[in-house]
Amino acid sequence: MKLTDIKTAYFIGIGGIGMSAIARYFNSIGIKVSGYDKTRNDFTIQLEKEGFDIHYNEDIKAIPEEILQNKGIVIYTPAIPNEHKEKLYLLSLGIKLYKRAEILGLISENQYTIAIAGTHGKTTTSCLIAHILNNNNINFTAFLGGISTNLNSNYIHKTDGIKLLKEDIIVVEADEYDRSFLHLKPNISIVTSTDADHLDIYGQHADVIESFHEFLKNTKANGKKIICEKADIKEDTDNIKYGKDENCKAIIRDINIKEGQFHFQYHYAETTVEVCNGIPGFHNVENTTAAITACLQMGLTIETIVESCAKFLGVKRRFEYIVNQENQIVIDDYAHHPTELSSFILSVKELYPYQKTVGIFQPHLYSRTRDFADEFAESLDLLDECWLMDIYPARELPIPGINSEFLALKMKKPVVLISHDNILKQLKEKQVPLLLIMGAGNIDQLIKPITEIYQNA
Repeated sequence: MKLTDIKTAYFIGIGGIGMSAIARYFNSIGIKVSGYDKTRNDFTIQLEKEGFDIHYNEDIKAIPEEILQNKGIVIYTPAIPNEHKEKLYLLSLGIKLYKRAEILGLISENQYTIAIAGTHGKTTTSCLIAHILNNNNINFTAFLGGISTNLNSNYIHKTDGIKLLKEDIIVVEADEYDRSFLHLKPNISIVTSTDADHLDIYGQHADVIESFHEFLKNTKANGKKIICEKADIKEDTDNIKYGKDENCKAIIRDINIKEGQFHFQYHYAETTVEVCNGIPGFHNVENTTAAITACLQMGLTIETIVESCAKFLGVKRRFEYIVNQENQIVIDDYAHHPTELSSFILSVKELYPYQKTVGIFQPHLYSRTRDFADEFAESLDLLDECWLMDIYPARELPIPGINSEFLALKMKKPVVLISHDNILKQLKEKQVPLLLIMGAGNIDQLIKPITEIYQNA
């Protein structure tokens, strides 16, 4: 299938972070786009403003006639349940449905592709690479899993700058869920982490790791493989490992905090430079190292890369300051895995060692809570006090006995089981000087009202 032959595209789950980026890309190359989503959100509202036709009820009559006549393409996200009415109807007509990742594979197959994978760290790393390219006026296209604060989008298509390489450059966040990233064949493959996750799909950690090995095997001949030292990837002489170990090819040295910013030394080949990280966090030092190393492989100079890193403002919902005033700090983070939570909380405590840390956490998925309950408890116990919301089910049905009470019983530090409304009521009565908002569900709906409470105090 050639994308140039497509005139009409229909998206089932168009409001997702990854799906909306592809929808924008299709629209930019002249393909008529419409779609369905379960709920109207910020992404769908923006798409509507851009002229996209979107509906929010499962309605086969809303599917475009060209699609029903098999004269277009249908893209769906794996988050859509198998019993979805529109999905079932299209399949009954013999119409092929494409996963989002398959389309990314088609889009990127003839371009110079940088694919960033990892159970965590991939969104920040992807957005930083996109920022570095943009800051150096390089032409590129990027499909991101978050909203870049600098670029204010999850989709960037820059065409008015410099053509750095013979091929067009594309930056793709490579999602391991449902083994989606195996559709990609990158020139530069990055693996930021290989922790156990999505065990509802993989079954066991060993299968997760094997999937990352398969992803790396898909790297094009003469391509580069950039891998964090913490990732459980077998040794390979072709790998460019990065981390604190002196045996790495890209080495992190002397991390320190100056005036609230993380600084470190980056060493690669014969080059050693001081890097001022635009975003806080020990984990983000690693993400920045991966991004610097990738950009060096494309031929950018270390000086222009480091200059760009200092100007990086981060990603929405990744260590994002919601309130940052004297004696009033609220930081929001998408962290929904124990490793992410630990990295985030420890980085906050390093920045504010004398403050009491109170964190609101919304567990994401029953299966993830069950599979990593002990690890979650250990991570959340790094807080001085945890406010624990109900589990956000996303695509799952409840699992008997798995709830927030189950998780709270495993914790040692003070835990408050709390609802959305009670959080706001409690904050109105007594503000918390240092508050962390953590989770990947709909906890982001708390950000605006919490901000207003602090501003009106």
